[in-house]
Amino acid sequence: MLGFLKNPVVVTAEINVNLVVLTVMGLISRLWGLSYPRAVVFDEVYYGQFVSLYMKRIFFVDDSGPPFGHMLLALGGYLGGFDGNFLWNRIGAEYSMNVPVWSLRLLPALAGALCIPLAYQILVELQFSHCAALGGALLILLENSLITQSRFMLLESILIFFILLAVLSYLKFYNLQRHSSFSASWWVWLLLTGVACSCAVGVKYMGLFTYMLLLAIAGLHFWHMLGNQNLSNVSLLCHFLARGLALIIIPMAMYLSFFYVHLTLLYRSGPHDQIMTSAFQASLEGGLARITQGQPLEVAYGSQITLRNVLGKPMQCWLHSHTNTYPIRYENGRGSSHQQQVTCYPFKDVNNWWIVKDPGMQQLVVSNPPRPVRHGHIVQLVHGITTRYLNTHDVAAPLSPHAQEVSCYIDYNVSMPAQNLWRVEIVNRESDTDVWKTILSEVRFVHVNTSAVLKLSGASLPEWGYRQLEVVGEKLSKGYHQSMVWNVEEHRYGKSQEQKEREVELHSPTQMDISKNLSFMAKFTELQWKILTLKNEDTEHKYSSSALDWITMDTNIAYWLHPTSGAQIHLLGNVLTWASANVAAVIYVCLSLWYLVRRRRKIYDIPEDAWQLWVSAGEICVGGWAVNYLPFFLMEKTLFLYHYLPALTFQILLIPIVLQHLSDYLCRSLLPKTMFRALIVAWFSSVYLVYSTFSPVTYGEPSLSVAELKDLRWKDSWNILIRKQ
Repeated sequence: MLGFLKNPVVVTAEINVNLVVLTVMGLISRLWGLSYPRAVVFDEVYYGQFVSLYMKRIFFVDDSGPPFGHMLLALGGYLGGFDGNFLWNRIGAEYSMNVPVWSLRLLPALAGALCIPLAYQILVELQFSHCAALGGALLILLENSLITQSRFMLLESILIFFILLAVLSYLKFYNLQRHSSFSASWWVWLLLTGVACSCAVGVKYMGLFTYMLLLAIAGLHFWHMLGNQNLSNVSLLCHFLARGLALIIIPMAMYLSFFYVHLTLLYRSGPHDQIMTSAFQASLEGGLARITQGQPLEVAYGSQITLRNVLGKPMQCWLHSHTNTYPIRYENGRGSSHQQQVTCYPFKDVNNWWIVKDPGMQQLVVSNPPRPVRHGHIVQLVHGITTRYLNTHDVAAPLSPHAQEVSCYIDYNVSMPAQNLWRVEIVNRESDTDVWKTILSEVRFVHVNTSAVLKLSGASLPEWGYRQLEVVGEKLSKGYHQSMVWNVEEHRYGKSQEQKEREVELHSPTQMDISKNLSFMAKFTELQWKILTLKNEDTEHKYSSSALDWITMDTNIAYWLHPTSGAQIHLLGNVLTWASANVAAVIYVCLSLWYLVRRRRKIYDIPEDAWQLWVSAGEICVGGWAVNYLPFFLMEKTLFLYHYLPALTFQILLIPIVLQHLSDYLCRSLLPKTMFRALIVAWFSSVYLVYSTFSPVTYGEPSLSVAELKDLRWKDSWNILIRKQ
């Protein structure tokens, strides 16, 4: 029974020494001296703020992209015990002792190190030699710009890692397709492709470029499968569904999960929540939630309310009025109604309060039981402090003469009667009998007499309007633009009919307690829309550049400068590698065009299997370079050299592919092959020499003298920092 114990248990394993050595070398190059400098380096001042907010569970919005990359950086801070207490206000500021610098920089560095073995495996899966794969991995290892970018609390190395992982996973899946479809390993690599793609997109929207490329390649491969008569219709359907599940459904689900975790972690009110809707703000702990806690849910006749414009641009503001009137004549000579001004005011104020009145009754208090206002009901809005009615009429607005002036009506005993009836239209209603609800309902106010819609024009009034924002009656209203939509933010049931008592009541808290929690999908939709539409004003940066500058590396970025010595860190690439990558791309395109023309004439210079490998390599490497580079010519944003690094990575992988192809098919005799290999060795030695030359400004040490720094300025356009003596 125990006879099996007579023989030892033997486990055998194949170890790729190349992979092990490359991984170790990558870890050494990226992790060595990771805590140096112990100071804020370039965009760490930007990402560090978000890490601190994660540590404190404070909500924020970053318009640069999804939250997954920020969460990974925050994970490093969490593992290092960071409490979030550091003022990220200046590049070069020394980190305090509570900041775990090594932990914060660890994940980007690990991702950068793992890109090296991934590059090796991608070239192997493309069916190129292990020698070529080793060469490609070493070029990634010795690329100064990739080293610099991966050694700090930045996102590009993490993005490149997931991009390369997605490409490798798809290639492994595709190679398994030929002989082991639907096997366990086939499923693992297919699913990992989708997971890696979603992670790449979740780090930065730039990951979407490679995701689209892989979807296109997968679609092309499936198109070729349709012509395979050996596959049944059922088999083809299963292949299609498997790809749809792994490459579309799972990435979408994971993308949603990033936001779910993000919103779960950040439950406290913070500096960014004011750009969100009132409903979103009320779902956060503190801030607006403290003000709105206990408010009545349903707006009724007699309710006292503040109305916030949903657009939130150019800034959040509330419908407002004050005792001042419009000037009799504007600067351009046009006349006004001289009625009481109505504006949109960007601060909370007692003059933001309005009372919802039933036109058929005089009372300004809520009855018992309350009579709720529903979609389509006619109301009057009475300004709480001045008790004048919201009004509009056929008089041109002060700054938007195509629209009507909105005012609070003053009876001057002239032939201008009050026109103060408004129809409530709930934009996000589920039925035509919906009740107007605090925070949740988004409403339009349509003027009964003129059909004009109450709208925030966004224009800033002159001094006579205290620079507050103009509110107009828009007659030509098509659709539900957010500038025409309002929501009740603060709300109480009015109980005082007398004006003096009502003014006191407007400052008093309410007592009722009704929860107004948003669903996750509602919060996700709003946050996603804000990320896509919220644009910070792009300002010219000292180190910004154009996409054309990147190919020849005519620009650099100074990341850090030692406060006393000449030690400094720059984002500078290996000049020889960048030039070689450009040459390899040109050679690939020219050779491909040559082969295509010759093949059209039925002349086949290389075997068919070699041609297929050549095309596949181009789809990945040239395609990866193109989709990660060319879109920047269409972008209206401030660009930096580091935006080119994902495209550069694909271009570097093209170098060993072109070199192996030239060696195999253009150097056919022994002598040319020998000379070509000698040239490659000399070229590779030069790559290492350039890497070594620029290492002091890659790692920030040793400190260089003024003469040595001047020697590193190989291009006049490079900004090497030299202290004045």
